[in-house]
Amino acid sequence: MTNREWSEKFLAYLRIERGLSTNTISSYKHDLEMYCLHLGRTSVLNARPAQVSTFLKYLYVHGLKPRSAARSLATVRGLHKFLLLERATKENPTTTVEAPRGFLPLPHFLTIEEVDRLLAAPDLTTPVGLRDRAMIEVLYATGLRVSELTGLRVDGMNLALGFVRCFGKGSKERIVPIGENACHAVATYLKEGRGEYASEILFLTPRGAAMTRFDFWEILKRYAAKSEIRKNISPHVLRHSFATHLLDRGADLRAVQMMLGHENISTTQIYTHVIRERLKQIYKSYHPRA
Repeated sequence: MTNREWSEKFLAYLRIERGLSTNTISSYKHDLEMYCLHLGRTSVLNARPAQVSTFLKYLYVHGLKPRSAARSLATVRGLHKFLLLERATKENPTTTVEAPRGFLPLPHFLTIEEVDRLLAAPDLTTPVGLRDRAMIEVLYATGLRVSELTGLRVDGMNLALGFVRCFGKGSKERIVPIGENACHAVATYLKEGRGEYASEILFLTPRGAAMTRFDFWEILKRYAAKSEIRKNISPHVLRHSFATHLLDRGADLRAVQMMLGHENISTTQIYTHVIRERLKQIYKSYHPRA
């Protein structure tokens, strides 16, 4: 595949799995076009750390400020992580390249009230509604990636003990606890909504096929509209909500890191910044001398 084709495949992944907005996708596309132009005839599969470092210099020469350059670098990092996920390469040339200072994108998340509205949206009198409710419950209860959610197996659910077994990035297995509400939703779906299909995959379409990431993304968008949630919602937003709500109630950062499947705790620490920013807003809103 050409660099352009890899870029388009990555953008499709961001649009479907991450649910990024059209404007964000457009910005990412521009970043990738500059990166491909910088690489020239070098394939993204063969890019070296030195080429990523010089890409930052290339951006500065073209007048980008540190914040914009950092966003472009974040796009490039995402591309190379995607190539690893697709097993197109075994090397990530961005791991040793530091981003310009002053850039810290904060994840979006739902409030607890918005999560409750979303969970109340499926019609529980239908098999599809039972499935959708179970999927949303499991996603919010565990913080799984959408690919991990759609890849869950029936034998990976231990409803008696309250945990799920999933396979994350690099096919790494991890065990994640799951709450009573999610366990009940899954049990009800298995009994009344799934049907007698022989598939090992837990969540299926009405015809017995495995649910795809795109299927669930579309479902979530539809329920968000029904719930009158105005935020740009995606499966990843529920993952962010899971982590933020846990930490907001005093959960240990290391425990959240393990549940999310983050290799580096610095990735998880972004959620502490979310909480800090929210506390600042509360202070400004209610303190008489703020």
